[in-house]
Amino acid sequence: MDYIVEGLARALQLIVTLNPEVLSAVWVSVRTSLTAIVLASLVGVPLGFIVATQDFLGKGPVVTLLNTLMALPTVVVGLTVYSFISRQGPLGPLGLLYTPSAMIIGQFILATPIVAALTLSAVQSVDQRVRDTAVTLGASPLQLALTVTAEAKFAITAAIVAGFGRVIAEVGSAMMLGGNIRGYTRTMTTTIALETSKGEFGLGIALGIILLIVAFTVNVLFQSLQKRGI
Repeated sequence: MDYIVEGLARALQLIVTLNPEVLSAVWVSVRTSLTAIVLASLVGVPLGFIVATQDFLGKGPVVTLLNTLMALPTVVVGLTVYSFISRQGPLGPLGLLYTPSAMIIGQFILATPIVAALTLSAVQSVDQRVRDTAVTLGASPLQLALTVTAEAKFAITAAIVAGFGRVIAEVGSAMMLGGNIRGYTRTMTTTIALETSKGEFGLGIALGIILLIVAFTVNVLFQSLQKRGI
């Protein structure tokens, strides 16, 4: 038990003193995750809406594929993207490997199916009478889409929050694509994995606490928006 107590004490010290390595890992994690979830939302929300509202050949398999990709292993994403952006890969000349951009690509692939599948579910749950009323009142396709989206806004926001939680907590693709370079691509999760393996529990615990604080803050903000009806 002594090493746990010492680790907690060391963690609090690192947080209170604003340790540069801790701040660097937090910044890289938040920056890459926010960028990835914004891009994933721009793709996933419209994709989920289209799949939910349109009838087309192969819709069933598409829905099944989206639901399956929600559980996509991070190491599989890392391996796939790595094969494309490595020096021998087709995108090798771009020099993306072991950069924040590579991590964002991996996180984007992880988050997009989650946002799309949960958006699909949210849109399908909107009462059909809302759509019928909008059509009866002469709503254009764009107005109809905005009306349905407004009805499902909280569930869609929850989908985006779920996607953010997925990417900020993942470690597999971040390690493979970012290379865990100190001060450049080292995130909170990769730092925790590295420092714990070295026996440096204090730094790992400090980042674990911060990671939980970030997740808690995002959920508090989401609940606040729900209460205000925004």
